[in-house]
Amino acid sequence: MPIYVYECDTCHDVYEVEQRIIEDALTECRCGKGKVKRVIQPVGVAFKGSGFYINDVAGGSSAPSAKSEEPAKVDAPKTEAPASE
Repeated sequence: MPIYVYECDTCHDVYEVEQRIIEDALTECRCGKGKVKRVIQPVGVAFKGSGFYINDVAGGSSAPSAKSEEPAKVDAPKTEAPASE
């Protein structure tokens, strides 16, 4: 069930209420003196799964970027093929 945040316009009390989505929003504060309004809360989203990379998430990345890394060049050992006669 979602948790909604309400703020009273009289006592400025901020509190959370667990409500079903189909329920109407509260209108009166629990202090009994004021009206409440629902406060919109920011939501953090992290996409996970194939196609999303950890360095695409805001807040910096713990992995070094691909631009700063250069691939290590490894020379393959040269072998000569046996001569077939």
